[in-house]
Parts: sequence; C-alpha cells; structure tokens
Amino acid sequence: MSIQKIYKYPDPVLRKKTEKITSFDEDLKNLVEDMVETMYDAPGIGLAAPQIGQSVKLIVVDITEDPEGEKKYMPMINPEIIVHEGKQLDEEGCLSVPELTANVNRYKEISVSYQDLEGKSRELSTENRFAVVLQHEIDHINGVLFLDHLSPLKRSLYKKKVKKWLVK
Repeated sequence: MSIQKIYKYPDPVLRKKTEKITSFDEDLKNLVEDMVETMYDAPGIGLAAPQIGQSVKLIVVDITEDPEGEKKYMPMINPEIIVHEGKQLDEEGCLSVPELTANVNRYKEISVSYQDLEGKSRELSTENRFAVVLQHEIDHINGVLFLDHLSPLKRSLYKKKVKKWLVK
C-alpha cells in the first residue's frame, strides 16, 4: 500500500459530488489501506476519500483506545447520519485545510448507518469527540469543509491567507 497525496483547499476535488460505493472488492480494500496509511502518516484521526482525490463515499477513522497500543481504525462505506441530538462546540482542524483550527458547532450525539468492507449494513451511535470526528469526515464526502461552518469573517481571512500562498 502507499501514502497518497492529501488535496488541500481550494482544490475542486474537495467539493466534487461523491459516488455511492457498490463494489466491495479488492480495489476497495486497497483504497482503505492507502487511506489508513495516509491518515496515520499525516498524522490525522480521520480521512475521507475526497481528501486523496477519490470521489466516493468512504471514510476511515482512528478508533485506537490506548495511545501506546496498536493503532486501530474503522472504515465506513456510504456513511450517513440518521439521528442527531444536542449541540456541542469543539475545536477542529483538517488535513485539507492547513494552518487553521477553529471552534465548530456540531451535534453532541449521532447515529450513523454505513456499510463495512464486506458490504454488510451497520449502525453506530456515538457522542462527544467521536461524534465530531464522524460529522467532520461525513461532511467531506458531501463536499463540505469545516471552513464552511465558520463565520464569514474567519472564512474570508483564511481565504486571503490561502491566496497569498498560491501566489508564491
């Protein structure tokens, strides 16, 4: 497997409509392995397929419980938030939006339906920080960046900063 390029804002691939995954084959398993390797190399705690230029509904998230132990991850295929409740404010950053962290309002509790690597339907209910991670990654497969949740002023300041980088 190999580490992939992580696309950065304002690359159009981050906004492109993603396709539902219908084939649960070796190519999908290889894509998941590439995403996991890329996520941990970055380092990150979640990665969505559009971030490596793949316009499909696939995310991987870190589920490691012991920071000193073996890394564990969960691939989620075609994930969708089906229930949400409450609100929380949490600081977020993004591998595709470098040099920016900000507080974002998210749901406190969510339930997500998704498929595993074999195509079996699953459901997961979670809350707090893990709920934030899942919402952030699911946003990616819907063409939404955490930047879109910020105030117009913060968004504008970041866009100006990016324009300066692109001119250099």
